[in-house]
Amino acid sequence: MNPQKFLLLIFFIAAASGSVGLHGQLPRPSETHAPSRILQLSHAEYIDRVQAIWMAQMIGQNTGVRFEHQPASALPVTPLSHVPGYAPVDDDYYYEMVAVRAFEKYGIGLTVEQLGQQWLENNAGSWGSSEQALVLLKRGIKPPDTGHPRYNRLWWTIGPQFSSDVYGALSPGMPNLAGELARRLGHINGYAEGTDGAVFVSAMISIAFAEKNSRTVVRKAATLIHPESPYRKCLEMIIAMADSGAGPEQIFRAIDERWGIEYPATNNAVVNGGLVATAVWFGRGDFQKTIELTVHAADFADADCNAANAESVVAAMWGMKALPAGQVSELHDRIKGETMGPLRLTPAVDESITELASRTARLGIANAVAHGAIDDGSVLRIEIQEPETQPAELFRLADLVRYWNPQWTLDRAGFGGAGGGMAGIRGITYLDGEVLSTYPRDEVRGAVLRKTLKLGNNPALSFKAGVDSGRAWQLQVYVNDDKVLDKLIAGSSDTRSWQDINVDVSTYAGQEVVLRLYQRVLVPHHEAGNAYWKDLVVK
Repeated sequence: MNPQKFLLLIFFIAAASGSVGLHGQLPRPSETHAPSRILQLSHAEYIDRVQAIWMAQMIGQNTGVRFEHQPASALPVTPLSHVPGYAPVDDDYYYEMVAVRAFEKYGIGLTVEQLGQQWLENNAGSWGSSEQALVLLKRGIKPPDTGHPRYNRLWWTIGPQFSSDVYGALSPGMPNLAGELARRLGHINGYAEGTDGAVFVSAMISIAFAEKNSRTVVRKAATLIHPESPYRKCLEMIIAMADSGAGPEQIFRAIDERWGIEYPATNNAVVNGGLVATAVWFGRGDFQKTIELTVHAADFADADCNAANAESVVAAMWGMKALPAGQVSELHDRIKGETMGPLRLTPAVDESITELASRTARLGIANAVAHGAIDDGSVLRIEIQEPETQPAELFRLADLVRYWNPQWTLDRAGFGGAGGGMAGIRGITYLDGEVLSTYPRDEVRGAVLRKTLKLGNNPALSFKAGVDSGRAWQLQVYVNDDKVLDKLIAGSSDTRSWQDINVDVSTYAGQEVVLRLYQRVLVPHHEAGNAYWKDLVVK
């Protein structure tokens, strides 16, 4: 055959088969589809891995709690802690138990509002953003508002992150499904960075059912988080450093130095999520190695939550065989507790961990089948999902003024260290109804409220400035470049106190001006504290 005719024949055969485009070009990558990968998971193996996820959290938490909000372990080998013949109830897995009850009551289409009803029924919400959520629920505020920055002052902490293991367990090999559940239901006690953490952890656990390379697990799970998120930026830093040869100690230090300054609270999601990711990456699926990394990672971190999350990934990979036999035996297949922190649980917990795992697996099978898996009664066949990036969920502290006094802008506010595991700290920016609390990100330059406007013929600036007992901050008010007020706001009573501030701005009547209200906190002989602002009016 003529060579030219032969080439034309090959072209038309290829075009007819779809392997060549109309213009003779290979299809773009977006037009190609990798063969589907199928995860075959027997019911027995699935239950085994789910039981391991529950027990790994309990064992990891029990060792990590020795270093929670404390200096990290310095021993070359840190021994695992013993349990008292059962797993004591802890928030690292209690909120997940509550979620299981809610799924059983309302079905796999559980809404965050229904989950809130279950939280109320079981009195769930002992500390941190979860405590805030329960307070809001009891005030009649409905989810997802209970996790939103407008109402929940600790929205950026790890409440959703350490409560998300169950969503990965319910979605084996289906990280997009796990991430969707974690984002939607995580809004009960968090938002943005907080729920990013829930998405990441749940996705790692979901992926670990199908992947045995811990680095692949971290890499894939990270892609669910939007690139603009600070959480994703932290993960990208970790992955880039690891790819370039950095070891875990160097990466742990970098997380603290880069992100710990931005988020100083010991229970913030970004730093702790980065520590979990690094422990999983370098733990390589080994239980002991992974927990060593989590308890050595950083001083004053949420080490028990981090150990529980990281070990859940190991458990999803390998099942019960990966767990330390001694600690498993000490659990005696029991979880018990009547109280958690200040709260009495309703009802008290006294359950079999094996039965909890079976209940979770039944829900997981129903969830997987509802989303395309095939179940023949003994084996689940699941089309493994390739992770897809979720839409951005972003919130800046400066955005709080939209809900408080939208004519003003807020600059240089900081997350601060309060509300996260260490009592007595002041320094947190949040909104509480009509009151805006601020603390500067940069203590040298302070936080500033700003507004540009044209003053009337009889202008006046007034507001209330508050301070906590034993704390102080310096209020400075500028009109254009003129300092018109410089006043110490010091707490002298046993409770938060308020001062009425009235500023004479009549000199600037009829002028276009820039108003700036500064909170300065480096005040000699005084202990720095939050500034509280309300009733800010310019007439």
